[in-house]
Amino acid sequence: MKKIYKNIIVCFSLMALFSSCEEELDLSNPTALSVEELLQTDNGFELLANGVLDAYQKIPANEFLLIELRSDNVRANSENGNYPALNAYNVDANNGDVSSYYSNNMSTIKHANTIIDNRFLVPEDQQYVVGEAYFMRALCHFNLVRAYQNVPYIDKVLDVSIEEALDYPQLPESEVYEKVIDDFKTSIAYLNGVEQNRYRPSEGAAIIFAAKAYLSQPSPNYSEAELLLASVVENNASYGYDLLYTERDNAVNFEFNADPSDTTVDLLTDEEYYANLVIDYGNVFGNDISDSYSDGVLDGTWSNSVALEINEEVIFSIAYDLESSDNYVTSDSGLDDQVETDSESFSFAMTLQGPSNGVNIATLDFLEVMNPELQPVRFYASIDALSYDVTDDTNDTFNAKFPTDGEIGDNDWIVLRYADVLLLYAEAILAGGDSTTDTRAIDAFNQVRLRAGLEEVVNLTKDELLAERRVEFVYENQRLYDLIRFGEADEVLTTFSNENSLFYTSEKKYLPFPQTEIDNLPGFYTQNSGY
Repeated sequence: MKKIYKNIIVCFSLMALFSSCEEELDLSNPTALSVEELLQTDNGFELLANGVLDAYQKIPANEFLLIELRSDNVRANSENGNYPALNAYNVDANNGDVSSYYSNNMSTIKHANTIIDNRFLVPEDQQYVVGEAYFMRALCHFNLVRAYQNVPYIDKVLDVSIEEALDYPQLPESEVYEKVIDDFKTSIAYLNGVEQNRYRPSEGAAIIFAAKAYLSQPSPNYSEAELLLASVVENNASYGYDLLYTERDNAVNFEFNADPSDTTVDLLTDEEYYANLVIDYGNVFGNDISDSYSDGVLDGTWSNSVALEINEEVIFSIAYDLESSDNYVTSDSGLDDQVETDSESFSFAMTLQGPSNGVNIATLDFLEVMNPELQPVRFYASIDALSYDVTDDTNDTFNAKFPTDGEIGDNDWIVLRYADVLLLYAEAILAGGDSTTDTRAIDAFNQVRLRAGLEEVVNLTKDELLAERRVEFVYENQRLYDLIRFGEADEVLTTFSNENSLFYTSEKKYLPFPQTEIDNLPGFYTQNSGY
């Protein structure tokens, strides 16, 4: 079993049971401790903190369907049930993915609040777990406010009673962001000086997410975001963050290309250098490519490699293991009867095996900007080149960032990586303007460009930055939120919707508030407009 979850051997139960044990638990006779008993053990809080991360494993299970599939990057085949409705912005409040994404975030928040409510009992040498709990509470609310907009902010473990729930109404979006930022800042204080583990929340990750929240709130605070991001970018070496990038002088020659002036000298061609960068880019996601290079391109196949998954570009990720089992947790598993393992699926829909469900097909609109000519590096590490046929308008082209084998996948889910930090830094400096020549923004932007095998720019425009984010983070569930944050969602998605006979309206940027929540407290919650 992979990484941090390997040593969790006890479980606790409030509303939901969770575990991360070396063998799946028989929940008909579980070996479990109550919260009260667990808190009295020497490492009880550490186990609770691991349990928060374990609970988060379910959250990426349907993010792709709710975020990336509702952007202009990917589409769904018309014959596949629920997926085309999501793709067409035709979802309703009874949708299972809409409901389970909400409840899975809330479940993780509950686990984090268990630690925060008992933070004064945490031993001195385990104070970092309090910082992790604040971080995870903030991250889950950040997920919710971006997806559903006006949500409650739950800052304690609630008793299962209507009376107490009534104290946590839906809040205006701006107030939710204030609380998210406060929690991230609190986590920074607790995590200061703690040794970094890329499978755990860290001080650097908290700083970056606080900045991203500043940029995402209804009235962005560019100056605060810039200061926070500058503290990371200008000290990236001390944090251990960097892009995976091979300098040309260190690149590998795949084939002999004689120098015309001296036929004994092997020249490195542009295509060979791009191949080096393709490998770098694939390695970011823990992927390795089989050793096959011909006709100027890499033509091998990608596979996940555990040895590559921890690297300098990854800042925070969630671990997954490939396991053969019928007892795995899906995004809509019941919260009171599930067996949870490291083999939980982060999203079968977005893997290279996803074609069986037909939900991660690149749109023709996206293939116009993601092709071998325009993207000589990112194309081959993002797109399944074997399924790409530019001459066939109806061809189904799938993604290669997650080449996991089967529904229970072993690709880790990267929550945050350094390329995002660099482009967010440029965004903060741009500060909502149309362009900038600020050398700090240009340098940050060009680092990402060079790794993609593209030319540097001397003037950075808002449109260029948004376009760069689109191709850099495709299949990483960023595009919809980027469009919203840049103020371009309505124009871009209305055009895309009209061209593809979809049903986007400005209200559909956000998901409907789950009907289950409304039914639990009749007359208390207000449904989002458009539903």
